[in-house]
Amino acid sequence: MLYVIQTALELGFMYALVAMALFLSYRVLDIADLTTDGGFVLGAAVSVTIAAMGHPVLAVFAALFAGAAAGFVTAFLQTRLGVPPILAGIVTNTGLYTVNLMVMGWSSNVSLLKQETLFTMLRATGIGGSWYKLMLAAGITILMGCLLVWFLGTRLGLSIRATGDNTEMVRASSINPVFTISVGLSVANAMTALSGAIVGQYQKSADINSGTGIVVIGLACLIIGETVFGRRSVGRNVVAAMAGSIVYRFLYAIILKTSIVPIECLKLVTAIVVALAIASPSLRDWAALEKRKIHSDKRGGR
Repeated sequence: MLYVIQTALELGFMYALVAMALFLSYRVLDIADLTTDGGFVLGAAVSVTIAAMGHPVLAVFAALFAGAAAGFVTAFLQTRLGVPPILAGIVTNTGLYTVNLMVMGWSSNVSLLKQETLFTMLRATGIGGSWYKLMLAAGITILMGCLLVWFLGTRLGLSIRATGDNTEMVRASSINPVFTISVGLSVANAMTALSGAIVGQYQKSADINSGTGIVVIGLACLIIGETVFGRRSVGRNVVAAMAGSIVYRFLYAIILKTSIVPIECLKLVTAIVVALAIASPSLRDWAALEKRKIHSDKRGGR
């Protein structure tokens, strides 16, 4: 049981980076960025490939830059070529499939067996004992969360937040929305790639299909966290993204252990949860309207 809890916490912190990236793109910038799936695999591919060459630390920074580049391409398609945001993400995601194959040497997967990773480097120091993986995953995610909160409080970060609220107002205030969108999507996809990089070194492998459905899982984590913690401030939203990811991984572990839901149906259940959570405001309005109708009918019948 302790192993299950430990693994759920480790994966929860690593995938929380995707939830934070979606918070930035989906909540702050109000852009449905579908680059996430390909960006996650890109981070894993770059990280595992460079780590296999003997540079696990450099691999993480290379993955960050690769993810930022993918986000910039998506932003360029939107802001300069007039491609709708959803289609821009789809186009970039489609192109990343070939890029990821190329990074992995035209192979569908790359292995790190008997190679040094960030995790084996930390284990060699003896720090953290048997919890060294959790310590590294939590440390990286919490650090990135603090940096994200700080960044969104800077002048540039406030400009990005304003762009998501009202692009026309930002343009009228002499702030270039092309720049803020480009920076925002680059930062978001850098975090997604970082998640892929850490997961790749954690699992000691990268697979071309490992990013399938990551955007839905990330949204599920984000929405679960927001449901529990609310959406009152940037700091609370970042904490909510982390907590939602951990809760999701615990639910995942419970389902695997108890077989309440067949494992083959897990993605479908996740999709339904995300759809209901996103539609919850409309559902609440509809329920309130129906309740008022029932009350008015009762009064009319008296």
